[in-house]
Amino acid sequence: MTYEVTVEPTGDVIEVEEDQTILDAALRQGVWLPFACGHGTCGTCKVTVTDGDADVGEASPFALMESERDEGVVLACCAKPESDLTIEADIDVDPDFAGHPVNDYVGTVTEIRDLSPTIKGLFFELDGEMEFQAGQYINLHIPGVEGTRAFSIANKPSDSNTLELHVRLVPEGAGTTYLHNELQVGDTLDVSGPYGQFFTRKSDEQDAIFIAGGSGLSSPQSMIKELLEEGDQRKMYLFQGARNVAELYNREIFEALAEEHENFFYIPALNAPEDADNWEGFTGFVHEAAQDYFDNKFSGHKAYLCGPPPMIDAAITALMQGRLFERDIHMERFVTAADGAEEQTRSALFKRI
Repeated sequence: MTYEVTVEPTGDVIEVEEDQTILDAALRQGVWLPFACGHGTCGTCKVTVTDGDADVGEASPFALMESERDEGVVLACCAKPESDLTIEADIDVDPDFAGHPVNDYVGTVTEIRDLSPTIKGLFFELDGEMEFQAGQYINLHIPGVEGTRAFSIANKPSDSNTLELHVRLVPEGAGTTYLHNELQVGDTLDVSGPYGQFFTRKSDEQDAIFIAGGSGLSSPQSMIKELLEEGDQRKMYLFQGARNVAELYNREIFEALAEEHENFFYIPALNAPEDADNWEGFTGFVHEAAQDYFDNKFSGHKAYLCGPPPMIDAAITALMQGRLFERDIHMERFVTAADGAEEQTRSALFKRI
């Protein structure tokens, strides 16, 4: 059985199969609904059922209180229609969002590359073309691991039959341990995507600042390569942070791009270089490198931040102190299971991001 769900205030109508969640159906039909965790614990995907009936599913009582349930509020990632529905959602879709539908793919591993002592590059050939925006992510189904794991896409959208992921080994992490220690070339994994609202705002021609830490380099790599491939003339600055030279992966790629394109600038920063590194670049945290380079004056730019929560928080504070504000700051936090279920998915400084 199929139910029709009307999404207000946009008026979009989606078809939801029996036993399918509202969120899954919406994303697979290119209709954006806000969400974060995807499994009923954060409350980001709350919508209100104004007409019809829905099963609230396995929504956490902490994410969806009893009083909200009485008022018809459900979590789109858990709720399943029991009739045709009308729902109201807090939707703020960016005009640059392309809305590519989520699809399922089978990815065959073609290469596994050591990028750093803790990060591997995984390369796949997909069994179909995946349309996505640079900066978005996929969900990976890993054998023996419950649920899925999210990884940002590192390749350009024009490489639509391939998939490049940068995977950091998380201590005691079941998913990343498998990908680092057991995955072999020739293996196949199920992939779904694309997901996410982290993407380049191409309609805004302001110069762009990219700040990346750890495996958070994946999204900026995709964004920068696409913009340069398209001949975009805005100035682009990539600040890449790492502990030492060994962790400063793909450095050669960006040094070569900076040599080739006069509008691209690469500024690496090491916060704990080793004596053997003979490091002559910036020493300190990556947000400090940006402050030093721009003399604490960031207005007139778009900023894209990708990395672990402490880096994101420090970068946001630095940018806002330098007169860059919410409308021009976009981010993707890399939160793992090791960070805890209560880890915030949004900065307390922001309402929308």
